[in-house]
Amino acid sequence: MTAPRLRVAVLASGRGSNLQALIVARDAGVLPVDFVVVGSDKPNAGALQLAKDACIPTFTLNPKDFANRRDFDFELFRRLDASGAQVLVLAGFMRIIDGEALAPWVGRMINVHPSLLPKYRGLHTHRRALEAGDAEHGASVHYVTAELDGGPVIAQARIAIQPGDDEGQLAQRLLTFEHQLLPAVLKLIAEQRLDLIAPNRVALDGKLLDTPLQLRHGALVD
Repeated sequence: MTAPRLRVAVLASGRGSNLQALIVARDAGVLPVDFVVVGSDKPNAGALQLAKDACIPTFTLNPKDFANRRDFDFELFRRLDASGAQVLVLAGFMRIIDGEALAPWVGRMINVHPSLLPKYRGLHTHRRALEAGDAEHGASVHYVTAELDGGPVIAQARIAIQPGDDEGQLAQRLLTFEHQLLPAVLKLIAEQRLDLIAPNRVALDGKLLDTPLQLRHGALVD
């Protein structure tokens, strides 16, 4: 008997390139999940059309329709609860989420962030890496907690910063690795190999990780 597939929801605010990478991995048979809903705070987000093209249900919530951020976030998670999702992926969802609203999802919610966390939380990560003169840059997938980009890091992808790189070039080159990193982490979750051990440790196959997993040649290694 085939094991039930993990039910996954995705939130995105933009074009949805990381969502597309997840859909491609699912369709290739390497990611054993079902996407039950894609939500956005932007009615024109490209991610919504990608989801519709893949026959994934969608919804949009406009923050302007709510009195405050907290009301928006609680309605957002009510929608996610109603979808039956077991895991939530933030794939370019550009909002800070209320800690009380997300609390029931801690340990079931991941985010992809374009920096080698804990470096460069928040916005403009590529610019900040260049301005700091860093030799390398990267992306991280982490468990989401109430602290902005502060949850335990599961895995990272690293790239060298090349002479002459500008912000756009660095972002574009890193995106290729984000598109490998996020499906690889979600696959581990779908296979029930990853756990968040309170308050801030990640375990793989029951063993605590001392450092994040690293992406090497398309695979995650300890």
